[in-house]
Amino acid sequence: MPALAIVDWPLPYEERLAARPSSAIDLVVIHCTELPDMAMAREFGERIHYAGSQTGNSGHYYIDTDGRVTRFVADVRVANHTFGYNPRSIGIEIVNVGRYPHWGDSRHQAFTTPYTAEQIASLRSLLAQLRHDHANLRWIAGHEDLDRRLEPARDDPSILLRRRQDPGPLFPWDEVVPDSGLERLRPGES
Repeated sequence: MPALAIVDWPLPYEERLAARPSSAIDLVVIHCTELPDMAMAREFGERIHYAGSQTGNSGHYYIDTDGRVTRFVADVRVANHTFGYNPRSIGIEIVNVGRYPHWGDSRHQAFTTPYTAEQIASLRSLLAQLRHDHANLRWIAGHEDLDRRLEPARDDPSILLRRRQDPGPLFPWDEVVPDSGLERLRPGES
């Protein structure tokens, strides 16, 4: 397997994120940025959301629409990407507009932009690389599988929406999971 080209672009606060051994990593979480491009995803990743640690929310890897892979956070750092699962997981963000900019509007919950063939090919290569690098990596899940919390819709608070719906209904699980060497983690398992 040829080495996957990965561009390192560490977030300014990466060194403040908790360290962990490779053996702690047993899960990959697939995300959709729900932003229009890599520039906006980077700007969001650089924002400070946690005053005490001076860190923010970010995945480890980002896959742009042309398939380029960028690493924002080293695997052996705990990135803040999935509530309750960060210490054991690697977050992979795939650039896709998702529901942007109407995440909380009940009238705009459809995902309409498919993932590109280049993104899926790069994701498959990245998953193979991660399996090689982390001996305990066993599981794969979507953000939507793990964070099932609800919140009131902005347009009508009587309607409760899923907070996280990514990578969404257009993500090709049947194309990605079978040859990944990983099992799909569903709520209630491990």
